Amino acid sequence: MTALTRPLALISLLLASALFGFFYAWVCSTMWGLDAADPRVAITAMQAMNASVRNAVFAPAFFGTSIACLITTIALALSAQHTAAVWFGIATLLVAVLGVFLTMAVNVPMNEALALIEVPADIEEARQIWMAYSTDWQIWNQTRTIATGLAVLCIGIAFLKMKRA
Repeated sequence: MTALTRPLALISLLLASALFGFFYAWVCSTMWGLDAADPRVAITAMQAMNASVRNAVFAPAFFGTSIACLITTIALALSAQHTAAVWFGIATLLVAVLGVFLTMAVNVPMNEALALIEVPADIEEARQIWMAYSTDWQIWNQTRTIATGLAVLCIGIAFLKMKRA
């Protein structure tokens, strides 16, 4: 099992980093850009982005990170690398609960509700819709960004605690 721990840990690191980077990009560019745009354009663009994110490129990072981290946690525990396993376990929980579950429980329903909205021609009506959506969505996105960033940090700490082969 020891021979598998490093490759599993690297796969977990790659997936967790991809997920963190995805959420982080929304924090520091995408949502600020949409907030600065005409709200009718912002609504239309967000509807299109939310529809396009359900794809085979994003799925491994979103659905696979928790699984990879859990498998790595188990492999480390079975290899008597308990300290590293604990750090991977924390990363697993952060990704599973505050990354994936939070997204499915909060952000996805918000996205689905926005998808049902017909973009109003009136800019003020569109602005009210967009700002109500964007403000709440960004709070939850920042939460999952911080959580997945902490998961990447935990994985880094786990690497420092792993025994050399």
